[in-house]
Amino acid sequence: MVSLNPFKRLNWRNILLFLSVIGPGIITAAVDNDAGGITTYSLAGAHFGYGFLWTLIPITVALILVQEMSARLGAVTGKGFSDLIRERFGVRWTFYILLALFIANLGNTLAEFSGIAASTEIFGVSKYITVPTSALAVWFLVVKGSYKKIENIFLVASLFYATYVISGLMASPNWGPILKAVATPVISFHADYIAMLIGMVGTTIAPWMQFYIQSSVSDKKIQFKDYWVTRWDVIIGCLITDLVAFFVVVACAETIYRHGLNIETAKDAALALGPLAGKWASMLFAFGLFNASIFAATILPLSTTYSICEGMGWESGLDYSFKEAPAFYSIFTGIIIVGAGLILLPNAPLISIMYWSQVVNGMLLPFVLVIILWLINDKRLMGKYVNGPLFNFLTWTLTLVMVILSVLLVFSTLFPHLFGQ
Repeated sequence: MVSLNPFKRLNWRNILLFLSVIGPGIITAAVDNDAGGITTYSLAGAHFGYGFLWTLIPITVALILVQEMSARLGAVTGKGFSDLIRERFGVRWTFYILLALFIANLGNTLAEFSGIAASTEIFGVSKYITVPTSALAVWFLVVKGSYKKIENIFLVASLFYATYVISGLMASPNWGPILKAVATPVISFHADYIAMLIGMVGTTIAPWMQFYIQSSVSDKKIQFKDYWVTRWDVIIGCLITDLVAFFVVVACAETIYRHGLNIETAKDAALALGPLAGKWASMLFAFGLFNASIFAATILPLSTTYSICEGMGWESGLDYSFKEAPAFYSIFTGIIIVGAGLILLPNAPLISIMYWSQVVNGMLLPFVLVIILWLINDKRLMGKYVNGPLFNFLTWTLTLVMVILSVLLVFSTLFPHLFGQ
Protein backbone atom coordinates (compact mmCIF):
# COMPACT_ATOMS: atom_id res chain seq x y z
CA MET A 1 0.00 0.00 0.00
CA VAL A 2 0.96 3.63 -0.35
CA SER A 3 2.98 5.05 2.54
CA LEU A 4 1.15 7.30 4.98
CA ASN A 5 4.34 9.04 6.07
CA PRO A 6 4.13 12.65 4.81
CA PHE A 7 7.64 13.58 5.95
CA LYS A 8 9.23 10.87 3.83
CA ARG A 9 8.04 12.76 0.74
CA LEU A 10 8.46 16.30 2.00
CA ASN A 11 10.04 18.35 -0.77
CA TRP A 12 9.00 21.27 -2.97
CA ARG A 13 7.71 19.04 -5.76
CA ASN A 14 5.45 17.10 -3.44
CA ILE A 15 4.27 20.23 -1.64
CA LEU A 16 3.15 21.63 -5.01
CA LEU A 17 1.63 18.24 -5.87
CA PHE A 18 -0.29 18.25 -2.60
CA LEU A 19 -1.70 21.71 -3.34
CA SER A 20 -2.79 20.60 -6.83
CA VAL A 21 -4.41 17.31 -5.78
CA ILE A 22 -5.98 18.41 -2.48
CA GLY A 23 -9.69 19.09 -2.55
CA PRO A 24 -12.07 16.09 -2.73
CA GLY A 25 -11.37 14.90 0.83
CA ILE A 26 -11.53 18.28 2.55
CA ILE A 27 -14.57 19.45 0.56
CA THR A 28 -16.58 16.25 1.07
CA ALA A 29 -15.87 16.11 4.81
CA ALA A 30 -16.50 19.85 5.28
CA VAL A 31 -19.92 19.67 3.62
CA ASP A 32 -20.78 16.96 6.15
CA ASN A 33 -21.20 19.86 8.63
CA ASP A 34 -24.30 21.08 6.80
CA ALA A 35 -27.47 22.59 8.26
CA GLY A 36 -28.61 19.18 9.52
CA GLY A 37 -25.19 18.44 10.99
CA ILE A 38 -24.84 21.79 12.74
CA THR A 39 -28.36 21.39 14.14
CA THR A 40 -27.57 17.89 15.42
CA TYR A 41 -24.34 18.96 17.13
CA SER A 42 -26.07 22.05 18.56
CA LEU A 43 -28.83 19.93 20.07
CA ALA A 44 -26.29 17.43 21.41
CA GLY A 45 -24.49 20.19 23.31
CA ALA A 46 -27.65 22.05 24.35
CA HIS A 47 -29.56 18.99 25.60
CA PHE A 48 -26.77 16.69 26.86
CA GLY A 49 -23.89 19.02 27.68
CA TYR A 50 -20.56 17.23 27.20
CA GLY A 51 -22.26 13.81 27.15
CA PHE A 52 -21.61 13.15 23.45
CA LEU A 53 -18.08 14.53 23.11
CA TRP A 54 -16.59 11.05 23.53
CA THR A 55 -18.45 9.82 20.43
CA LEU A 56 -16.46 12.14 18.18
CA ILE A 57 -13.34 9.96 18.52
CA PRO A 58 -14.81 6.69 17.15
CA ILE A 59 -16.96 8.66 14.68
CA THR A 60 -13.84 10.39 13.30
CA VAL A 61 -12.01 7.06 12.92
CA ALA A 62 -15.04 5.56 11.15
CA LEU A 63 -15.37 8.59 8.86
CA ILE A 64 -11.71 8.36 7.84
CA LEU A 65 -12.03 4.62 7.13
CA VAL A 66 -15.08 4.96 4.88
CA GLN A 67 -13.90 8.08 3.06
CA GLU A 68 -10.46 6.59 2.41
CA MET A 69 -11.92 3.44 0.89
CA SER A 70 -14.21 5.44 -1.40
CA ALA A 71 -11.34 7.66 -2.52
CA ARG A 72 -9.12 4.62 -3.12
CA LEU A 73 -11.81 3.02 -5.27
CA GLY A 74 -11.94 6.18 -7.39
CA ALA A 75 -8.16 6.47 -7.74
CA VAL A 76 -7.57 2.81 -8.68
CA THR A 77 -10.53 2.30 -11.03
CA GLY A 78 -10.93 5.84 -12.39
CA LYS A 79 -14.69 5.32 -12.08
CA GLY A 80 -17.48 6.67 -9.90
CA PHE A 81 -19.29 4.60 -7.27
CA SER A 82 -22.49 4.32 -9.32
CA ASP A 83 -20.50 3.09 -12.34
CA LEU A 84 -19.01 0.27 -10.28
CA ILE A 85 -22.35 -0.65 -8.71
CA ARG A 86 -23.94 -0.95 -12.16
CA GLU A 87 -21.06 -3.04 -13.49
CA ARG A 88 -20.99 -5.42 -10.52
CA PHE A 89 -24.66 -5.65 -9.47
CA GLY A 90 -26.67 -4.73 -12.56
CA VAL A 91 -29.12 -1.99 -13.47
CA ARG A 92 -31.96 -3.13 -11.17
CA TRP A 93 -30.00 -2.87 -7.92
CA THR A 94 -28.42 0.36 -9.12
CA PHE A 95 -31.88 1.83 -9.71
CA TYR A 96 -33.14 0.94 -6.20
CA ILE A 97 -30.04 2.32 -4.49
CA LEU A 98 -30.11 5.54 -6.52
CA LEU A 99 -33.84 5.99 -5.88
CA ALA A 100 -33.26 5.78 -2.11
CA LEU A 101 -30.28 8.12 -2.40
CA PHE A 102 -32.32 10.60 -4.47
CA ILE A 103 -35.16 10.69 -1.92
CA ALA A 104 -32.75 11.13 1.00
CA ASN A 105 -30.71 13.81 -0.75
CA LEU A 106 -33.79 15.74 -1.84
CA GLY A 107 -34.79 15.92 1.81
CA ASN A 108 -31.26 16.98 2.73
CA THR A 109 -31.31 19.68 0.03
CA LEU A 110 -34.53 21.02 1.56
CA ALA A 111 -32.70 21.14 4.90
CA GLU A 112 -29.88 23.19 3.35
CA PHE A 113 -32.22 25.82 1.90
CA SER A 114 -34.06 25.84 5.20
CA GLY A 115 -30.70 26.58 6.86
CA ILE A 116 -30.12 29.45 4.41
CA ALA A 117 -33.55 30.89 5.27
CA ALA A 118 -33.05 30.50 9.02
CA SER A 119 -29.54 32.01 9.12
CA THR A 120 -30.36 35.06 7.00
CA GLU A 121 -33.55 35.77 8.97
CA ILE A 122 -31.28 36.19 12.01
CA PHE A 123 -29.76 39.14 10.14
CA GLY A 124 -33.25 40.48 9.33
CA VAL A 125 -33.40 39.39 5.68
CA SER A 126 -36.51 37.58 4.40
CA LYS A 127 -36.22 34.04 3.05
CA TYR A 128 -38.21 35.18 0.01
CA ILE A 129 -35.14 37.17 -0.97
CA THR A 130 -32.26 34.98 0.18
CA VAL A 131 -33.52 31.54 -0.87
CA PRO A 132 -34.18 32.37 -4.57
CA THR A 133 -30.98 34.45 -4.73
CA SER A 134 -28.92 31.65 -3.20
CA ALA A 135 -30.50 29.05 -5.49
CA LEU A 136 -29.66 31.15 -8.55
CA ALA A 137 -26.09 31.70 -7.32
CA VAL A 138 -25.61 27.96 -6.72
CA TRP A 139 -27.00 27.10 -10.16
CA PHE A 140 -24.88 29.72 -11.94
CA LEU A 141 -21.71 28.59 -10.12
CA VAL A 142 -22.09 24.97 -11.19
CA VAL A 143 -23.51 25.40 -14.69
CA LYS A 144 -21.11 28.17 -15.73
CA GLY A 145 -17.98 27.12 -13.82
CA SER A 146 -15.25 24.54 -14.48
CA TYR A 147 -14.32 21.84 -11.95
CA LYS A 148 -11.11 23.63 -10.98
CA LYS A 149 -12.78 27.01 -10.36
CA ILE A 150 -15.61 25.45 -8.38
CA GLU A 151 -13.21 23.38 -6.29
CA ASN A 152 -11.18 26.49 -5.41
CA ILE A 153 -14.36 28.29 -4.28
CA PHE A 154 -15.33 25.28 -2.17
CA LEU A 155 -11.90 25.17 -0.53
CA VAL A 156 -12.21 28.86 0.40
CA ALA A 157 -15.72 28.22 1.77
CA SER A 158 -14.26 25.43 3.94
CA LEU A 159 -12.12 28.01 5.75
CA PHE A 160 -15.22 29.77 7.09
CA TYR A 161 -16.01 26.80 9.32
CA ALA A 162 -13.45 28.40 11.63
CA THR A 163 -16.31 30.65 12.78
CA TYR A 164 -17.57 27.73 14.90
CA VAL A 165 -14.16 27.29 16.50
CA ILE A 166 -14.12 30.99 17.37
CA SER A 167 -17.70 30.82 18.73
CA GLY A 168 -16.71 27.88 20.91
CA LEU A 169 -13.69 29.71 22.29
CA MET A 170 -15.77 32.83 22.95
CA ALA A 171 -18.00 30.72 25.21
CA SER A 172 -15.01 30.50 27.62
CA PRO A 173 -15.01 26.69 27.93
CA ASN A 174 -13.79 24.90 31.07
CA TRP A 175 -11.20 22.55 29.57
CA GLY A 176 -10.83 20.19 32.55
CA PRO A 177 -14.37 18.72 32.38
CA ILE A 178 -14.27 18.85 28.57
CA LEU A 179 -11.14 16.70 28.28
CA LYS A 180 -12.55 14.29 30.88
CA ALA A 181 -15.78 13.99 28.85
CA VAL A 182 -13.81 13.29 25.65
CA ALA A 183 -11.97 10.42 27.36
CA THR A 184 -14.95 8.98 29.27
CA PRO A 185 -17.65 7.12 27.28
CA VAL A 186 -21.18 7.60 28.58
CA ILE A 187 -23.70 4.90 27.64
CA SER A 188 -27.45 5.23 28.09
CA PHE A 189 -30.40 3.28 26.71
CA HIS A 190 -32.84 6.14 27.18
CA ALA A 191 -34.78 6.83 23.98
CA ASP A 192 -33.55 10.41 23.67
CA TYR A 193 -29.94 9.32 24.05
CA ILE A 194 -30.28 6.55 21.45
CA ALA A 195 -31.93 8.95 19.01
CA MET A 196 -29.14 11.50 19.45
CA LEU A 197 -26.45 8.81 19.06
CA ILE A 198 -28.06 7.74 15.80
CA GLY A 199 -28.14 11.37 14.73
CA MET A 200 -24.46 11.93 15.60
CA VAL A 201 -23.36 8.93 13.54
CA GLY A 202 -25.85 9.41 10.71
CA THR A 203 -25.13 13.10 10.17
CA THR A 204 -21.36 12.49 10.11
CA ILE A 205 -21.14 9.41 7.85
CA ALA A 206 -23.80 10.05 5.21
CA PRO A 207 -24.27 7.78 2.15
CA TRP A 208 -24.04 10.67 -0.34
CA MET A 209 -20.46 11.39 0.79
CA GLN A 210 -19.17 8.07 -0.58
CA PHE A 211 -20.72 8.72 -3.98
CA TYR A 212 -19.42 12.29 -4.10
CA ILE A 213 -15.81 11.75 -3.03
CA GLN A 214 -15.31 8.86 -5.45
CA SER A 215 -16.81 10.88 -8.30
CA SER A 216 -14.61 13.85 -7.36
CA VAL A 217 -11.44 11.75 -7.37
CA SER A 218 -12.47 10.26 -10.71
CA ASP A 219 -13.51 13.63 -12.16
CA LYS A 220 -10.20 15.16 -11.09
CA LYS A 221 -8.37 12.29 -12.84
CA ILE A 222 -6.10 11.64 -9.86
CA GLN A 223 -3.58 8.94 -10.75
CA PHE A 224 -2.78 6.31 -8.17
CA LYS A 225 0.88 7.28 -8.00
CA ASP A 226 -0.37 10.54 -6.46
CA TYR A 227 -2.92 8.84 -4.25
CA TRP A 228 -0.87 9.35 -1.07
CA VAL A 229 -1.81 13.04 -1.37
CA THR A 230 -5.52 12.21 -1.66
CA ARG A 231 -5.28 9.96 1.38
CA TRP A 232 -3.90 12.82 3.45
CA ASP A 233 -6.54 15.09 1.93
CA VAL A 234 -9.17 12.69 3.32
CA ILE A 235 -7.58 12.41 6.76
CA ILE A 236 -7.09 16.17 7.18
CA GLY A 237 -10.64 16.87 5.99
CA CYS A 238 -12.17 14.40 8.46
CA LEU A 239 -10.10 15.74 11.38
CA ILE A 240 -11.03 19.36 10.62
CA THR A 241 -14.70 18.45 10.20
CA ASP A 242 -15.00 16.77 13.57
CA LEU A 243 -12.96 19.54 15.20
CA VAL A 244 -15.71 21.91 14.03
CA ALA A 245 -18.34 19.51 15.42
CA PHE A 246 -16.45 19.46 18.73
CA PHE A 247 -16.57 23.25 19.08
CA VAL A 248 -20.26 23.42 18.11
CA VAL A 249 -21.05 20.97 20.92
CA VAL A 250 -18.78 22.86 23.35
CA ALA A 251 -20.29 26.27 22.50
CA CYS A 252 -23.83 25.04 23.13
CA ALA A 253 -22.92 22.98 26.21
CA GLU A 254 -21.08 25.88 27.87
CA THR A 255 -23.92 28.32 27.33
CA ILE A 256 -27.34 26.87 26.50
CA TYR A 257 -27.08 23.61 28.50
CA ARG A 258 -25.46 25.31 31.49
CA HIS A 259 -28.31 27.83 31.68
CA GLY A 260 -31.03 25.21 31.19
CA LEU A 261 -32.44 26.71 28.00
CA ASN A 262 -34.40 24.75 25.41
CA ILE A 263 -33.65 24.93 21.68
CA GLU A 264 -34.90 22.98 18.68
CA THR A 265 -32.79 24.25 15.75
CA ALA A 266 -29.38 25.68 14.90
CA LYS A 267 -31.11 29.07 14.48
CA ASP A 268 -32.29 28.86 18.09
CA ALA A 269 -28.72 28.06 19.14
CA ALA A 270 -27.32 31.09 17.32
CA LEU A 271 -29.88 33.41 18.89
CA ALA A 272 -29.36 31.94 22.38
CA LEU A 273 -25.60 32.48 22.21
CA GLY A 274 -26.08 36.28 22.03
CA PRO A 275 -26.91 37.05 25.66
CA LEU A 276 -24.73 34.19 26.96
CA ALA A 277 -21.49 34.43 24.99
CA GLY A 278 -21.80 37.82 23.34
CA LYS A 279 -23.26 39.27 20.15
CA TRP A 280 -20.20 38.38 18.07
CA ALA A 281 -20.38 34.71 19.08
CA SER A 282 -24.03 34.70 18.00
CA MET A 283 -23.29 36.41 14.67
CA LEU A 284 -20.37 34.10 13.90
CA PHE A 285 -22.53 31.05 14.64
CA ALA A 286 -25.27 32.39 12.33
CA PHE A 287 -22.77 33.19 9.57
CA GLY A 288 -21.32 29.69 9.93
CA LEU A 289 -24.81 28.24 9.48
CA PHE A 290 -25.31 30.27 6.29
CA ASN A 291 -21.92 29.22 4.90
CA ALA A 292 -22.54 25.57 5.75
CA SER A 293 -26.03 25.64 4.22
CA ILE A 294 -25.15 27.26 0.91
CA PHE A 295 -22.01 25.12 0.65
CA ALA A 296 -24.04 21.93 1.09
CA ALA A 297 -26.88 23.26 -1.11
CA THR A 298 -24.34 23.10 -3.92
CA ILE A 299 -22.65 19.79 -3.09
CA LEU A 300 -25.69 17.63 -2.24
CA PRO A 301 -27.55 18.21 -5.54
CA LEU A 302 -24.22 17.82 -7.34
CA SER A 303 -23.53 14.52 -5.57
CA THR A 304 -27.01 13.24 -6.41
CA THR A 305 -26.64 14.26 -10.04
CA TYR A 306 -23.25 12.57 -10.37
CA SER A 307 -24.63 9.37 -8.89
CA ILE A 308 -27.71 9.20 -11.11
CA CYS A 309 -25.83 9.99 -14.33
CA GLU A 310 -23.03 7.55 -13.59
CA GLY A 311 -25.51 4.82 -12.66
CA MET A 312 -27.49 5.34 -15.87
CA GLY A 313 -24.42 5.65 -18.07
CA TRP A 314 -25.01 9.30 -18.99
CA GLU A 315 -22.29 11.90 -19.49
CA SER A 316 -21.46 13.65 -16.21
CA GLY A 317 -18.88 16.13 -14.97
CA LEU A 318 -18.35 19.82 -14.38
CA ASP A 319 -15.97 20.16 -17.31
CA TYR A 320 -18.70 19.22 -19.78
CA SER A 321 -20.93 21.92 -21.26
CA PHE A 322 -24.74 21.89 -20.94
CA LYS A 323 -24.97 20.69 -24.55
CA GLU A 324 -22.49 17.85 -23.94
CA ALA A 325 -24.15 16.63 -20.71
CA PRO A 326 -27.82 17.74 -20.82
CA ALA A 327 -29.07 15.10 -18.35
CA PHE A 328 -26.38 16.03 -15.81
CA TYR A 329 -27.24 19.73 -15.75
CA SER A 330 -31.02 19.18 -16.09
CA ILE A 331 -31.17 16.90 -13.03
CA PHE A 332 -29.02 19.33 -11.05
CA THR A 333 -31.26 22.23 -12.05
CA GLY A 334 -34.41 20.29 -11.14
CA ILE A 335 -33.15 19.43 -7.66
CA ILE A 336 -32.23 23.07 -7.00
CA ILE A 337 -35.65 24.32 -8.16
CA VAL A 338 -37.57 21.76 -6.06
CA GLY A 339 -35.35 22.20 -3.00
CA ALA A 340 -35.57 25.98 -2.98
CA GLY A 341 -39.18 26.15 -4.18
CA LEU A 342 -40.63 23.96 -1.42
CA ILE A 343 -38.97 26.12 1.25
CA LEU A 344 -40.97 29.10 -0.04
CA LEU A 345 -44.31 27.29 0.23
CA PRO A 346 -46.36 28.34 3.27
CA ASN A 347 -46.96 25.57 5.83
CA ALA A 348 -44.76 23.03 4.00
CA PRO A 349 -44.07 19.98 6.25
CA LEU A 350 -40.34 20.66 6.30
CA ILE A 351 -39.64 18.98 9.63
CA SER A 352 -41.27 15.71 8.49
CA ILE A 353 -39.40 15.80 5.18
CA MET A 354 -36.07 16.39 6.92
CA TYR A 355 -36.73 13.70 9.51
CA TRP A 356 -37.73 11.00 7.02
CA SER A 357 -34.73 11.84 4.83
CA GLN A 358 -32.57 10.97 7.82
CA VAL A 359 -34.47 7.69 8.26
CA VAL A 360 -33.66 6.81 4.65
CA ASN A 361 -30.03 7.85 5.22
CA GLY A 362 -29.78 5.56 8.22
CA MET A 363 -31.32 2.64 6.36
CA LEU A 364 -29.23 3.17 3.23
CA LEU A 365 -25.80 3.54 4.83
CA PRO A 366 -25.28 -0.13 5.85
CA PHE A 367 -26.07 -1.24 2.29
CA VAL A 368 -23.59 1.32 0.95
CA LEU A 369 -20.92 0.10 3.38
CA VAL A 370 -21.45 -3.54 2.36
CA ILE A 371 -21.12 -2.62 -1.33
CA ILE A 372 -17.93 -0.64 -0.63
CA LEU A 373 -16.45 -3.62 1.23
CA TRP A 374 -17.45 -5.97 -1.59
CA LEU A 375 -15.80 -3.77 -4.22
CA ILE A 376 -12.70 -2.79 -2.22
CA ASN A 377 -11.85 -6.48 -1.59
CA ASP A 378 -12.28 -7.55 -5.22
CA LYS A 379 -8.74 -8.32 -6.44
CA ARG A 380 -9.88 -8.29 -10.08
CA LEU A 381 -10.90 -4.67 -9.54
CA MET A 382 -8.34 -3.41 -7.01
CA GLY A 383 -5.33 -5.69 -7.54
CA LYS A 384 -2.86 -5.26 -4.68
CA TYR A 385 -4.80 -2.27 -3.31
CA VAL A 386 -7.50 -4.34 -1.61
CA ASN A 387 -8.20 -3.81 2.10
CA GLY A 388 -5.96 -5.27 4.76
CA PRO A 389 -7.37 -7.33 7.69
CA LEU A 390 -7.51 -4.33 10.07
CA PHE A 391 -9.46 -2.17 7.62
CA ASN A 392 -11.92 -5.01 6.98
CA PHE A 393 -12.43 -5.73 10.69
CA LEU A 394 -13.02 -2.08 11.58
CA THR A 395 -15.35 -1.43 8.65
CA TRP A 396 -17.41 -4.59 9.19
CA THR A 397 -17.72 -3.57 12.84
CA LEU A 398 -18.93 -0.13 11.75
CA THR A 399 -21.40 -1.75 9.36
CA LEU A 400 -22.81 -3.95 12.13
CA VAL A 401 -23.14 -0.94 14.44
CA MET A 402 -24.93 1.02 11.72
CA VAL A 403 -27.33 -1.89 11.09
CA ILE A 404 -28.17 -1.99 14.79
CA LEU A 405 -28.60 1.79 14.93
CA SER A 406 -30.75 1.75 11.79
CA VAL A 407 -33.00 -0.95 13.25
CA LEU A 408 -33.29 1.06 16.47
CA LEU A 409 -34.11 4.15 14.41
CA VAL A 410 -36.90 2.39 12.50
CA PHE A 411 -38.39 0.75 15.59
CA SER A 412 -38.21 3.95 17.65
CA THR A 413 -40.09 5.68 14.80
CA LEU A 414 -42.77 3.02 14.31
CA PHE A 415 -43.17 2.00 17.97
CA PRO A 416 -42.20 5.06 20.03
CA HIS A 417 -44.00 3.75 23.13
CA LEU A 418 -41.50 0.88 23.36
CA PHE A 419 -38.71 3.44 23.71
CA GLY A 420 -40.39 5.57 26.33
CA GLN A 421 -41.27 8.35 23.87
